[in-house]
Amino acid sequence: MLYDVRLTLEYDYAAPVHGGRHHIRVTPASVPGAQRVVAASLSFTPRPHRQESFLDFFGNTVTSLIYVEPHDKLEVRLTARVQVDDVSPLDDLSPALDALPLEIGRYWSVEPGSPQHFLAASPRVQIVPAITDYAAEVTATAHTVLAKANALCMAINRDFTYDPKATDVETRPAEAFALRKGVCQDFAHVMIAGLRGLGIPAGYVSGFLRTIPPEGKPRLEGADAMHAWVRAWCGQHLGWVEFDPTNKMIAGPDHITIGHGRDYADISPIVGVLRTNGSHETKQSVDVIRVE
Repeated sequence: MLYDVRLTLEYDYAAPVHGGRHHIRVTPASVPGAQRVVAASLSFTPRPHRQESFLDFFGNTVTSLIYVEPHDKLEVRLTARVQVDDVSPLDDLSPALDALPLEIGRYWSVEPGSPQHFLAASPRVQIVPAITDYAAEVTATAHTVLAKANALCMAINRDFTYDPKATDVETRPAEAFALRKGVCQDFAHVMIAGLRGLGIPAGYVSGFLRTIPPEGKPRLEGADAMHAWVRAWCGQHLGWVEFDPTNKMIAGPDHITIGHGRDYADISPIVGVLRTNGSHETKQSVDVIRVE
């Protein structure tokens, strides 16, 4: 499927910002066999003093900005056209959980996609005994790694309530798990913690999700959203498989990938430092439009 994606991030500072340096990760990725970026461009207001792009360790496109002149607003705009393949349903060729360590041990590589990077705790995802126990309980009747990952995905969707007011961007998986509430970032982090607790390598996927309005209702501008989901390493034959616990599904052709990381900290849309003495307000608008 072919999509046009438009993203606007607006930061309104209470006091002028004197200088600043930011890393932006919002450009969609080309993923062999799954997704191809036809074209993409980023623009910034005000124009930065210096701008350059590079790939981080996990292969995500990072745009680095340096500001020198004072400014009270920052606007980031992305326009992209992306081709997403509709992948056929998976045959379950994944091993049983007790056989997975042997397959991980045979993976002699430290490349970005190596499962070795996604087994231990990471900056935003800790191994939490209560989450591990929950993952073991809800996957007890699943016999393969793929089946266990899917069972955990379904359970989180069933047992957790989507509530944007319950958490914020700094909420840890243990807090979201105790609340049984949160947003896509929380659901993804809880699932990653649960999978890693079981010994299944798991990582964070950042991207866009096309939403379809109710029948008879018009599509609203800016109604789509940045989204987060999970990928799990399901053995040497299947490799990485992506799951969306927020929507109770294996990620499909409506999921447009920006990039991958161990957790949100590796692929957050914008991080940086600046000098100011006030707070700021943030607005986000996303349009994902299928090109017929």
